[in-house]
Amino acid sequence: MPNAAAEKQKNVGNDFFRRGQYKDAIAQYEKASAIDPSNAAYHSNIAASYEKLRMWKESAEAAQNCLKTNKTFLKGYFRLATAQQAMKDYAGAQKTLEEGLVYDATNKDLKKMKADLIEKQRAEQVTTYCKKADEQMSNGDIPGAFKTLELASRLGAGNADVEKRMSRVKPRYEAMERKRKAGLSGTESLKEKGDEAYKAAQFETAIQHYTKCLDSLGEFTSPLAIKCLSNRAACYKQISHFDGTIEDCTYVLEVEPDNVKALVRRAQAFEAVEKYRYALQDVKQVLSMPYNSIGRANYDLCNGLQHRLNRVVAQLKKG
Repeated sequence: MPNAAAEKQKNVGNDFFRRGQYKDAIAQYEKASAIDPSNAAYHSNIAASYEKLRMWKESAEAAQNCLKTNKTFLKGYFRLATAQQAMKDYAGAQKTLEEGLVYDATNKDLKKMKADLIEKQRAEQVTTYCKKADEQMSNGDIPGAFKTLELASRLGAGNADVEKRMSRVKPRYEAMERKRKAGLSGTESLKEKGDEAYKAAQFETAIQHYTKCLDSLGEFTSPLAIKCLSNRAACYKQISHFDGTIEDCTYVLEVEPDNVKALVRRAQAFEAVEKYRYALQDVKQVLSMPYNSIGRANYDLCNGLQHRLNRVVAQLKKG
């Protein structure tokens, strides 16, 4: 049963809230909470009052206190996510909403806020891409602007701002591409065809082009050869030709011992053919490099791979 004294303070707070006297409402809700700390609704009301005052940090703290009191009190998640959005902590807001939906996956308010948040993030990212493309165009970086607008198009298909910019950039980019391709050597053209086939997920065709390029070069040490070997290794991995992946990555690593992509691909291929110790060796080499040079994605991938391989190697020793 609700505490009568605490409810009396809450009701006074509600009167203040309805009259827009939010600071006075907060004082009453805090008195109610002091009398009955176990009632999450009082903290939620405090959060709502701070929300009206646009005091987002205080609102978030009150919502967190609400959830500490009762983690199943769904309004607490709504209040916290609202404050987090206002403070532009979109990742935190999304996490909060997902945590709330664990307790009630059908809650309309939380579901709608999550959908709106995702849409808002998408729209803001499109705007960011458009601004970046404008800067690139003003600096004469047409290829960069084109690639940026391609990213924007994937997020905002049919967006008028993106299409307007693309209508200006695309003709200039295509003209530059025609000129660039016309100046390619025979081997460079083969590599280019391989890249186009790879992007179209035509991996076997891409392999044929990369192989022709390498055969024409007659060596595996030039920058162009290294690119072809690296890309062909990626194609082999896509079609589960792991021996080919290992061989091409090994050629790359003979010239560039710290090539992260080659080490990661070869480690994955070694694992696929059950050469776990070799895979572990490559993974450890990647993890020994400076974090900034390998990037978060490769670090996380290799860290998880290392744990998995350590378990397998330990089991093999026991066997």
